[in-house]
Amino acid sequence: MVTGLINANPIVYERKERRVRSTPSAADVDEYAVEPIDQLEVFDHIRDIKDPEHPHSLEELKVITEDAIEVDDKQSHVRVMFTPTVEHCSMATVIGLCLRVKLMRSLPSRYKVDVKVAPGTHATEAAVNKQLNDKERVAAALENPNLVEMVEQCLAPTFE
Repeated sequence: MVTGLINANPIVYERKERRVRSTPSAADVDEYAVEPIDQLEVFDHIRDIKDPEHPHSLEELKVITEDAIEVDDKQSHVRVMFTPTVEHCSMATVIGLCLRVKLMRSLPSRYKVDVKVAPGTHATEAAVNKQLNDKERVAAALENPNLVEMVEQCLAPTFE
């Protein structure tokens, strides 16, 4: 994907086993009811996003973990904290943008999504967080065809 790797040898962790979610029968479901969303569902949406530099998922690199996701379903708010593999990761904003785009596409529009770098894990944490949570900056980034192509590559499904 990218040449001149920032972190040439990242630690790759084992993926967690996917948990099967129980679904109510069709007779019990009100198709117009608001469906609650929880931490596991958000994690399932973002766990397979590929790192922009490596052929591994964000879960495998422990950039995201289930514990770093907060969901307040009553307030329709989701917060995702991610941890770059190195403190000076130049791809942190791209990773955050991938997380934001995936959640924008996956969650109902009633949700406010905050994506942030975990405190103390990046050299320019404040600047990255400001970029990722500014609607105008995100919209401008998504008008850049090269950046959109990189995001789409990271979000493309893998068939493993």
